[in-house]
Amino acid sequence: MTAIRRAFDADADGIRRVARAAWHDAYDSLDSEVIDETISDWYADPLGSALHGWAGGVPANDLDDIEATLLVAEQDGEIIGFTQGITMHTMGTMLRLYVHPEHHGEGVGTALYDRLEDIFLEHGVEQFRALDLASNDRSREFFENLGFERTNVRTLTIGGDPYDEAVYSRELSPGEGDE
Repeated sequence: MTAIRRAFDADADGIRRVARAAWHDAYDSLDSEVIDETISDWYADPLGSALHGWAGGVPANDLDDIEATLLVAEQDGEIIGFTQGITMHTMGTMLRLYVHPEHHGEGVGTALYDRLEDIFLEHGVEQFRALDLASNDRSREFFENLGFERTNVRTLTIGGDPYDEAVYSRELSPGEGDE
């Protein structure tokens, strides 16, 4: 049985393990060493890094309005997936959603998404965005199956090199999480 819960500092190693495995599986355009360095950098303090790679365009006075959420999927005491999201006003953004490749196809990603969507709805989110490298066909399919549309592409720098990051969006309706 997979449980979805809020992450704790003690989950850091499990989150890094999942992120590393997922990145090596999904991002073959990235050098292996760059992946390992990025994971070590981005997930050095998972609870404190929820805004990594995103807050650069947010005015400093709006940072107080951001609520960050980090959820993990746990099975038999092992972290097998996680998602990281933020809300600001009526916008919710899923920064990351990764499932260990050994658990693809088990509904873990959908369960993480559903719980994050519930949290977003509790915060009054009306617009849900999700971000991932544009080269990741698996995430594109995942988001499209959930009703997202690709609405933008922006540039993300990883290991000093620019990569296209897709922005997927969908509207949320009050009561949607009650279905």
